[in-house]
Amino acid sequence: MSSNRELTMRSYVGIGIGLMAIVGLEVILTLQHLPVRTLLTCLLCLASLEAFVAVMYFMHVKYEQPILFWTIYPAVLFVLIFLCYFFPDAFRMFSMRLLK
Repeated sequence: MSSNRELTMRSYVGIGIGLMAIVGLEVILTLQHLPVRTLLTCLLCLASLEAFVAVMYFMHVKYEQPILFWTIYPAVLFVLIFLCYFFPDAFRMFSMRLLK
């Protein structure tokens, strides 16, 4: 990384290879036939890490003013809280009868 806060092509290639490595790890974990909860937890953590790296570097949030980060962070937290609030409603499908 250069001193003027710009990423070089080498940095972008390294970040891209790192993101592809995360995807490869996700594929390997999927093929391991792990228990569903373990697999889901691992895949969600890896996907979150992948999204964080992509947003920070490819969308250049890392080099913006801190106020931008602190406005995005509460919005993401808000979305995650509501996902956790509404996600249990999806389990309702197990008890529903499918009409034909």
